[in-house]
Amino acid sequence: MLDAALRANPPAAGALRSRLALQSAAAAANILRLNADEAALRDLRFAVGDELGPAAKLLSLWRELTGRPPSLDPGRLRAAAAALDLALANPTTFAESLREHSRAGDPVSAAANAAAFAVSLFPDAPAAEAEILALWAFDLALAIRLRWPRPVPLIATKILDPTLRSPGPGRRPRPGDPAWPNAAAGAIALAAAAALDLAAHLSRRSEILIAVAPKLRSKPAQRIVDLLLAQDCVSPAEAARHAPMTGRAARRLFGRLVALGVARELSGRPSFRLYGL
Repeated sequence: MLDAALRANPPAAGALRSRLALQSAAAAANILRLNADEAALRDLRFAVGDELGPAAKLLSLWRELTGRPPSLDPGRLRAAAAALDLALANPTTFAESLREHSRAGDPVSAAANAAAFAVSLFPDAPAAEAEILALWAFDLALAIRLRWPRPVPLIATKILDPTLRSPGPGRRPRPGDPAWPNAAAGAIALAAAAALDLAAHLSRRSEILIAVAPKLRSKPAQRIVDLLLAQDCVSPAEAARHAPMTGRAARRLFGRLVALGVARELSGRPSFRLYGL
């Protein structure tokens, strides 16, 4: 059902991928025991002038996944590993092996196999960082098998769901564990259902926004509408750069969109506000 919804190319497909990337980054931060929830990660996307910290690198990793067509080129794999401070000895061999693993079996099983293989390349690396790269590889392999135009971050959004834990005091299954194939199947089922619900919600919101857009008097308004359809959130400063318009005009326009009920303010702050569907 999610595959069918994505193939319909809904107007808010970009916002869907962007929001799932945010959720995946928050889950990855949890795995790494970083103090960074979705609200904090949203703010980090707009940080300027500072070197990216671990949390910001996680958000960049998942956003990069959605930013271009799914491919297993060595440079992309090397960069993904480097974002997690993992040294990839031979990216070309890694790409070829991932490609072989992603061809075997049904799409979910193939993606689970690709994730397990990714972990096996880093036996001496920290387990959390290797697991995050494996989850990233899972989503990439799944997108390749399903021929999606852009990967959709899924499995990390539900991999920590308590219903996936085995009975007893044992740890939750990780890629490469004997229980991993079942855990991966359960996680992707939960993730696909939640993503489908989110896609339906964003579709309803986007239809209202698109209907209101012609009534906006501001000439650059259509560019801001396009940004809202493409991103999880937009700041007035970002909108002003793309429109182009002054920051004050952008703030007024967002205020009107909120008043019309077609956009939401997501930060809950009186300043440096962020807006989304």
